Amino acid sequence: MEPEFEIGIIGGGPAGSTAASYLARAGLKVAVFESENFPRDHVGESLVPATTPVLVDIGAFDKVEAAGFPKKYGAAWTSAESGPIDKLGFTGLDHDFRAAEILFNERAQRGVQKDYTFHVDRSQFDLLLLKHAEEQGAKVFQGVRVNRVDFAAEHPVLQCNLAGRRVDVPVRMVVDASGRRTMLGSQLKVKQPDPVFNQYAIHTWFDHFDRKALAVNKEQSDFIFIHFLPVVDTWVWQIPITDTVTSIGVVTQKSRLKASKDNLEKFFWDTIASRPELLSALKSSTQMRPLKTEGDYSYALSQICGDNFLMIGDAARFVDPIFSSGVSVALNSARIACEDIIAAARAGDYSKKRFSAYETQLRRGVSNWYEFISIYYRLNILFTAFVQDPRYRIDVLKMLQGDVYDDDEPKALAAMREIVKAVEEDPDHLWHPYLGELKAPSAKAMF
Repeated sequence: MEPEFEIGIIGGGPAGSTAASYLARAGLKVAVFESENFPRDHVGESLVPATTPVLVDIGAFDKVEAAGFPKKYGAAWTSAESGPIDKLGFTGLDHDFRAAEILFNERAQRGVQKDYTFHVDRSQFDLLLLKHAEEQGAKVFQGVRVNRVDFAAEHPVLQCNLAGRRVDVPVRMVVDASGRRTMLGSQLKVKQPDPVFNQYAIHTWFDHFDRKALAVNKEQSDFIFIHFLPVVDTWVWQIPITDTVTSIGVVTQKSRLKASKDNLEKFFWDTIASRPELLSALKSSTQMRPLKTEGDYSYALSQICGDNFLMIGDAARFVDPIFSSGVSVALNSARIACEDIIAAARAGDYSKKRFSAYETQLRRGVSNWYEFISIYYRLNILFTAFVQDPRYRIDVLKMLQGDVYDDDEPKALAAMREIVKAVEEDPDHLWHPYLGELKAPSAKAMF
């Protein structure tokens, strides 16, 4: 049976819809199979500048800007403790050692003409991208769940559930963009839990939360904020959604939540109470939604491509939400993958070797993210020191912009690695008490 579609994409989130736009614009017949009906709520509400060139590429940037999402000019981190500690040779630390902020426009980034990106309501953002893919010529099927892919036939066959009835759809190639469901990775038994990260998030929205309550620079209150807590390996995100609505989430180790006997309300508020000023600001605002949880944040796929298939976005890898990397990895993995897919289609050859450039670039980018995040958790005061020190600031900013795919390891990572090793090996080191519990066994991201 001759396939009706060249490419079948499993999942209509940012990775799937972006890939669909690229492929449709290249003239390929592409179909997206999304199990839910959009709009639907989703966590991961803050973008980084590396998403901008992709949105421009697919012709969606102006639509995103016209949607009126809050503009994001930078990021800030606040401390659970006050007062500086010994600077240990760092320069440029003009206020609390454990607080920092960056502006995205401090470093020029290829393909980025704006000094801002966006905070987004994912229900609206994801719908916008999916509709855009349809407008580019992709066929979109919502409410259709792909349960399995049969690779035994001449062409891959998507086994779909449509209103309780199985429908088989043959395609020439499959792109798994199913997110943390990792549909194809689970089927092929190549999904593996991360050996280091086992994080859990509890989050909701608040109306009329005072975003200036914890800001060092009150003029930057609409940045994304990461609030350090005096609780090991635990932090809070603060993300503007509208002029008055703010997303607040607690990220912690799953074991810590389990120890609270899964009482989400008590755990959330007890954890928030470790920063009294944050607790006060939240109690003075209005909680808009029940608490929601996100688990299984951290996993890897030992294989991300093969004959007639590849995986993108969260379906390929996810580490942790600390640096807002999720949507950036989704869009950029789609961008990089589609270069190989389009070339494969023109050659009429979808064998695994055709996707080697994609695999190499994604491994490089995720490896950089992985170690950067690992170092943050292992010694977060080191992260803020590097953000503030002019010798390392631009290198760190490059990673925070999401610009991690086209170069080798950023130089700041090597310096950070050496300092962490010195602190770990010296129990008398001034920073030793600040070490977190998570410790990556190597600098390499597992796939």
